[in-house]
Amino acid sequence: MTLSASRLAAVLLALPALTACATTGATLGSGVGDALLEHPPYYAGRRVAPDSARVAHWPVAYQRGGMQAPMFDPAGGSGTPTGALLAEMNAYLDSLGASVRIAAPSAGTPPDVRFHCETDPAGPDDECKARDDGRALGRGGEFMQLSVGRPSKEWVAAADASLASAGAARGLVLTLEVADYLPRQTGLRGDKSVELGSGYTVELPWLTSLETPVSVLQLTGALVGRDGRAVRIGAEGLLAKRTGLVASAFGLQALLSDEDVQQLRTTRRDDLAGRPLVWQAALRSLVAELTGRAELAPR
Repeated sequence: MTLSASRLAAVLLALPALTACATTGATLGSGVGDALLEHPPYYAGRRVAPDSARVAHWPVAYQRGGMQAPMFDPAGGSGTPTGALLAEMNAYLDSLGASVRIAAPSAGTPPDVRFHCETDPAGPDDECKARDDGRALGRGGEFMQLSVGRPSKEWVAAADASLASAGAARGLVLTLEVADYLPRQTGLRGDKSVELGSGYTVELPWLTSLETPVSVLQLTGALVGRDGRAVRIGAEGLLAKRTGLVASAFGLQALLSDEDVQQLRTTRRDDLAGRPLVWQAALRSLVAELTGRAELAPR
């Protein structure tokens, strides 16, 4: 079969994309298809029945530089607020009893759950898609993008061995990271807010820019089988850092700081029974949704 010059050019242009789909991090064949979500809860994939299989979890990890250069994200490691928050999260995750803790695989790349504002396929990967001019600014039509990249073969092999030794059929991969969310406008006065996750919306100052996304510290998670394929994925936002109108006018975006993370460690959800810490409520929601353990969800 012969191809015309234009058709041949199209095939050649498609080859790099087809090759990329077979590499680690590609979403094709990851187990859960990409989803566009306008409002929380931010989850995709198949719901599982509680106790349908023994579940293990790896320690919550911090992915610094998931959407931007690592230098722009809060520092991690020992002696930092992020390091302390991770230690608290892991201790709390262990206490929930929904899964058994196992050591993180020492080799390969884990599945990468990505949750952020919808991006334009024709534009830069790290920039939010322009708002629809046909809608009232910030009052609808803004979508968040949820996907998961495939783990490497080395990670899958190591994870499979760890799950087998624990007698578990599925594992929880949970990550703390920074992403961009879009602020919204509500009410006649044009109040600003950002929908961070399940039952959790945070009000923003009236002078918050709608044109610039807000930096959000979030928890993402995937329930994976022993083959490394995701069964269900999701995200819960913890903390938003708004960008003011003046900074936005110069194309700037406010960044999360170590001080912001330190404050998050003690911030509580006054709207929930028992006033749990914000990160505790988010972690419970994430685990409940991924494992089907509805009794864990905060009320």
